[in-house]
Amino acid sequence: MAHPAQHRVERAAAVEAAKPAPVILLVDDDDITRTSMAARLKRLGYRVIEAGDGDAGLAATRTHRPNLIILDWMMPGLDGPSVCEAIRADAELKSSHVVLMTAHDRPDQIAEGLSRGADDFLSKAASKQEVLARVQASLRSSALVREIERTRDDLDLSNRLLSAKQEELECELQSAAEFVQSQLPQPGMPAPGLAMQWAYQPSLALGGDLFQVSQWGTDTLGLYILDASGHGVAAALRAIALMSFLREDNLAKAVGSYDPGAIINEANRRFPLTQEGEYFTLWVGRLHLPSRALFYAAAGHGGAFVHSTTRASQWLSSTSLPLGFDSEATFETACTQLSLHDRLYLLSDGIYEVPSASGELWGRTRLQDTLEASRHLSLEQCIGETMTTARQWLGGDIFPDDVALVGLEVLEDSVPVRRES
Repeated sequence: MAHPAQHRVERAAAVEAAKPAPVILLVDDDDITRTSMAARLKRLGYRVIEAGDGDAGLAATRTHRPNLIILDWMMPGLDGPSVCEAIRADAELKSSHVVLMTAHDRPDQIAEGLSRGADDFLSKAASKQEVLARVQASLRSSALVREIERTRDDLDLSNRLLSAKQEELECELQSAAEFVQSQLPQPGMPAPGLAMQWAYQPSLALGGDLFQVSQWGTDTLGLYILDASGHGVAAALRAIALMSFLREDNLAKAVGSYDPGAIINEANRRFPLTQEGEYFTLWVGRLHLPSRALFYAAAGHGGAFVHSTTRASQWLSSTSLPLGFDSEATFETACTQLSLHDRLYLLSDGIYEVPSASGELWGRTRLQDTLEASRHLSLEQCIGETMTTARQWLGGDIFPDDVALVGLEVLEDSVPVRRES
């Protein structure tokens, strides 16, 4: 039985033997010299193409793209150095390996040949051993150049494919971002006597901090803001799943009521901490429009802030774990009363955890001061001014975390929500 090493040698030899013979273009106007050199090269196993002058040699170079070109220096019409110059001036041929063959290898002649594009010289009086050595060395150089060209072409192709794939991915992300944006409420008046404006800026194309203000039953608005840990596509997909759970029709079936504490308790059961450590924080509110009573509960979320013209400002949050950290946790519903002209803000932690250049966080106190100082502005202007101030603190426009800021203002006595028939 043959040794494994012998098999490897035989396989390598078989692969080498299967390779096509290198092509050598021999250009010489002397028929005897050309025929003799061609016969010598063929005996060495090379495929030889012959041309009788410089013009024919240049044409053959374009047609056959030989591995090596051996040019006679002295020829009628285009001489060897002129052919070299024509080859170097052609973008398709300039990497060809060219050896000038001359009977007079003087230093000044060699310098001229090299300056005009030759890679090497071969004396017509060279021995068989020297011819073989120079041809083999030239073919090795030519093979290396062609390998570099193939690698370059492969890289160019890979870059083009990568760019096309990147463009396709960016289009898909843009479509996904537009879909996520479509799930957010329309600014305006979600109910009679209640105005709403918001600003939303994810840190990436897709964000995991989402919110909603929508009808939950008669005379009631459901409000929530959620934060999926992490950023990007995965966080956005998980956030959309939680938004689906928080739809009015699903809550009626899954929870049986619109009580914020009961909603979060059920969400805590359905959205456990993942093996990768992914989780949600969530703030849920239910606003009874006729009485302006706001019921709310939170799971690890900074939540909401009420700015009133008649009493002290109030943060609507509680000390609690995010969803899924403790399956036995109980989340309680709290209640506060909104008054005419009160403003309720739902916000993600990304807006008050904006760092300055030195790393200092903007903080909830500065956020509150900014909202209160902008009270004389319209709700839309107030939201815009607050975002501008946050960007100034950051010193840039790209927030490191998703930023959401929703504002609602009680304009007048609310009337019952009318469902469309």
